[in-house]
Amino acid sequence: MKNLKGAVAAAAILSVSTLSLAKTITVAADGSGDFKTVPEAVAAAPANASERTIVHIKPGTYDGQVIVPKDKSKVTFEGEGTDKTILTFGYNVSEPNPAGIDRGAWGIGVFVQSDDFIAHDLTFKNTSGDHGQALALRIDGDRAVVYDCRLSGWQDTLMINGGRKYFRDDYIEGRVDFIYGSATAIFDHCEIHSRNGGHVTAANTPQEQPYGFIFLDCKLTGDAIPWNPATTNPAYTGTPKVTARADLGRPWRAYAMIAFVRCEMGDHIAPGGWNNWRNPANEKTARFNEYKNTGPGAATEKRVPWAHQLTDDEAAKLTIPNVLGGTDNWDPTAVLPAAAAK
Repeated sequence: MKNLKGAVAAAAILSVSTLSLAKTITVAADGSGDFKTVPEAVAAAPANASERTIVHIKPGTYDGQVIVPKDKSKVTFEGEGTDKTILTFGYNVSEPNPAGIDRGAWGIGVFVQSDDFIAHDLTFKNTSGDHGQALALRIDGDRAVVYDCRLSGWQDTLMINGGRKYFRDDYIEGRVDFIYGSATAIFDHCEIHSRNGGHVTAANTPQEQPYGFIFLDCKLTGDAIPWNPATTNPAYTGTPKVTARADLGRPWRAYAMIAFVRCEMGDHIAPGGWNNWRNPANEKTARFNEYKNTGPGAATEKRVPWAHQLTDDEAAKLTIPNVLGGTDNWDPTAVLPAAAAK
């Protein structure tokens, strides 16, 4: 017991020491901080840093693209609440974006290319509307943590590629493939909101990668009223659409891996549950799984026959250490507030 207490004390001292070494940069649109824009703050963060840089973003709506380059690792975006700190971008991937934006980054609001990114207490939002791929957030780096955030868009709200990501207590909304990419990721106690049906996920998990997107204890909700596309796309001249059913996912690539574990599913989830993306061959390779979900959208009797209901032993393997730990024993919950980490 004495050795254990010593280890805990040493860990606490190390944590305080690391925190004290973190560099904080404040962003305030009114000029009361170090910078007025988030890109300016990111540019001021040291490259290849050994310690963390905290970009504290004061209340306000900050419009424009933000890129965190690959050499700006260990950056934290810290807001003051999802209703107060809002990062927005209003373009999709098909329309001309503002001058100076590289064609490969069109339609992306916040693009994180670096490792060890953290974001909390803010909103990522693409306001382009429901007329094409328009990302609120894209993360390509490893060991990313996003908690207590709101992500809002229509098609392709959140793209996560490669590496490991952890999302906790987030609200993520969209309509078509609004959580997609090749990453290994856990969504823990998040609300996943479908806007007028569509497809929740579109994973392109590599064949050799054991895990794709794992949803643990999440709540899946959907629009409750008919939706008029003209509210986001003034060019639309059709009639308002009746709220549609959503499926849990479709395979962007053949070996897509998705699991919904102990999630509460609303009645907007289609009885079949899953989509083969118009390719029956995907039914032989896609790894689509469910386990002890609840709610009107979780009934299994009408699920597509090629989806898999996990056994207790299979579900027991879908833990944060097993899925995200890797060879470096990464623990994403270590950066959470004490109450959320429990």
